[in-house]
Amino acid sequence: MMDLELSRLPGLGPSRLQALEKAGVRTLRDLVMRLPVAYRDLTAPTPLAEVRPGLECAVLARVVGDATEQRAPRLLITRARIADASGDTVAVWYNQPWLKKQLHSGRELLLYGRFSIRRGEMQLVCPSIERERGIVPVYKAVAGVPPRAMRQAVRAALEVGRGQWPDELPEGLKRRYGLCERNFALYNAHFPLNAESLSAARRRIAFEELLLYQVALSLLRSDARVGVRLEFPDSEIENFWKLLAFPPTGAQRRALYEMANDMRANAPMARLLQGDVGSGKTAVAFGAMYLTWKSGFQAALMAPTEVLAQQHYQDALSLLAPLGARVGLLTGSLTKKQHALAHEALATGEWDIVIGTHALITEGVSYQNLGLVVTDEQHRFGVRQRTKLGQKGESPNVLVMSATPIPRTLSLILYGDLDLSILDEMPPGRTPVKTRVVPESRRQDMYGFVMQKVREGRQAYVICPLVDKSEAVEARDAQELYAELVGLLPKARVSLVHGRMKAAEKDALLEAFRAGESDVLVSTTVVEVGVNVPNASVMVVENAERFGLAQLHQLRGRVGRGQYESWCFLVAEPNERLRLLAQTSDGFKIAEKDMELRGPGELFGERQSGIPAIGLSMLAGDTQLLKITHDEARALMKRPQDAETRQVVALARRAFLGRLEDVALN
Repeated sequence: MMDLELSRLPGLGPSRLQALEKAGVRTLRDLVMRLPVAYRDLTAPTPLAEVRPGLECAVLARVVGDATEQRAPRLLITRARIADASGDTVAVWYNQPWLKKQLHSGRELLLYGRFSIRRGEMQLVCPSIERERGIVPVYKAVAGVPPRAMRQAVRAALEVGRGQWPDELPEGLKRRYGLCERNFALYNAHFPLNAESLSAARRRIAFEELLLYQVALSLLRSDARVGVRLEFPDSEIENFWKLLAFPPTGAQRRALYEMANDMRANAPMARLLQGDVGSGKTAVAFGAMYLTWKSGFQAALMAPTEVLAQQHYQDALSLLAPLGARVGLLTGSLTKKQHALAHEALATGEWDIVIGTHALITEGVSYQNLGLVVTDEQHRFGVRQRTKLGQKGESPNVLVMSATPIPRTLSLILYGDLDLSILDEMPPGRTPVKTRVVPESRRQDMYGFVMQKVREGRQAYVICPLVDKSEAVEARDAQELYAELVGLLPKARVSLVHGRMKAAEKDALLEAFRAGESDVLVSTTVVEVGVNVPNASVMVVENAERFGLAQLHQLRGRVGRGQYESWCFLVAEPNERLRLLAQTSDGFKIAEKDMELRGPGELFGERQSGIPAIGLSMLAGDTQLLKITHDEARALMKRPQDAETRQVVALARRAFLGRLEDVALN
């Protein structure tokens, strides 16, 4: 029944079926397991007198007077004044010409949308006109399937399969944790009776998926092979710290000792080094590479961009080459002859240490005796790519670095196949970044300050959420702002970089900025990682309300890397989230708050392969459930002969093991 084709459902014609199939939805099961990404609470509309900028809510209001239309290049703006008993405001829509006929004076509408300040006036921007009441599901958009049609299709699928979803979690487990029945959970995850039913449904589905995922990871770890075992005395660890110009923090010392113990064990190291921007992760990774070289093995470090690979290469040359280590660079931009020479140097062992990009894992690259693999900025690669590099040797040690400040409880899930080292201290000498929230009315003053810093010889980043102007999103785009700043800052050298550029052009522009050949870099979030410019002392983030806190913290970390006083300006109307960022520089506190406000799935720009998307998206900041499922998985795996464990293991194999086996650490 659950594998019934969608063509059997009413209301789905050939074009919508084709659109759903393109999105990977082919059966009843696929449709029902495509859970909502959000919900709209239409049970109690908010009075207009209580709305504030940034609030997304439902309002019940009547149209006052006639709606108006205004034309701009590629844009038709429809405006209507709306009012309820408590007050009035303006609702605005873009490129929806049919709406004007529906917005006749006196008509009462249930609208749902986000409020914002525009031209000094509160506006409800692009609200939907709702025809339902209650808690309404919002699904990830599928081109060609309108939201209402998606809801109708899901409801029809649930009715067809009502009561027929097998509930295979052991009864004892459900009783211990107060989990509701699976059929109830699936129905209420889509169309909840009330807030309590929704909470129970989300908890049951998230619990099951997170538990099975962690059991599957435990099965993979138990199959780990014997890996490369390094031999070196503790004195070599101390010798490495003496090479640096600064004493290590206690956290750095602890992390390198943890890695040293892993690398001297029989099983291969599989460790995540997690630390905030500027906490000294690279120094610790270089320590692990130094110990690998001293043990007679090769070490490889893979960076997400050529610019960052070049920076690491220069650092490795200055630190390790004087000791006799032979350091090489392998990136995609090398010539054919340079590639051939690099491949030969790795295969023959001529290079002890290699720094590179994805070129390190391409076919044809082989290593003589690879002992350590380091991947920088893990969330930019995904499990599959770092594993591919690990497979280049005979089960080498693997170290993964991430500057995304993920709370420890979430790390248990996201990196369940890795042991964890956390750098929770900052080295002395880091320049604190002063953070200010700047309303639209102060933009001109702020850019005057930017120009003053440029005259002093400093550099600045300006970050936009969009590359081009969007008709659906009211936000500054990089190309338009670049043109504006060229006029506004006539004595500054302004450059533009964004993700749609070819990699070589983008890297050249980033390198030019690093070299001081431009003063102001207008960019999208491509600079979030991998650019180290000590001379840059100002970070401006336009439409800061459109970014997650963790991402804003990452962007802020691009400045304050030199000796100069540094500033981060968040251009937006002040709100609770942005005020928190202005008050603290603790990335872990910020990430905890971000997870609470946005849900843990938002902490990553790119979804990790194999990670349970449903469980994470449904947690909505319930870190306690992460810990409960982690501990329960460990407890079950300690009782392998227990009937309950065998039942859960069978479910985990079916649900996750096939998806994880090809991305597991070998």
